[in-house]
Amino acid sequence: MAVLTIDPDHSVAAFSVRHMMMGSVRGQFNSISGRIVFDPANIETSSVEAEISAAGIYTGIAKRDDHLRSADFFEVEKHPKMAFKSTRVESAGRNRFTVFGDLTIKGISNPVTLEVEFTGPVKDPFEGGTSYGFSASAKINREDFGMTWNVPMENGGIVVGKKITIMLDIEGDLAK
Repeated sequence: MAVLTIDPDHSVAAFSVRHMMMGSVRGQFNSISGRIVFDPANIETSSVEAEISAAGIYTGIAKRDDHLRSADFFEVEKHPKMAFKSTRVESAGRNRFTVFGDLTIKGISNPVTLEVEFTGPVKDPFEGGTSYGFSASAKINREDFGMTWNVPMENGGIVVGKKITIMLDIEGDLAK
């Protein structure tokens, strides 16, 4: 069993959402911290707890990022962190597993299912430690987390889609 610390320098939480029912806007959060308990031989004993700084949202457009930090979306002054805590982990095949847990955004918690692929472990050629890699994805409805802001469109659509695709790339290092 490995106890891992999430490496904030090599981990990212990204998302995509439909814009005006046509294209997608993408963004990311770069400030991730947490702990992973990982046992590939007995995956059901594994767990994860993570926090993400909501203020660190980055879409490449400062005006949009400021709007996303506002009360219309993440309300970062009241809710500076998002959190995930696993409740169960199940095998889904070789180097794949499903993590069930609770995602908290704006103080609202909802169950989320992450589909995860594991890579590693590898020896870090610079620091000499051992690192583990995880790629995960999930889909959520942003309105389930109190983010209901929108603008109706003439064609019956909306400016910001309700469904959010979350993509995570996480490196974890053996805790020292």
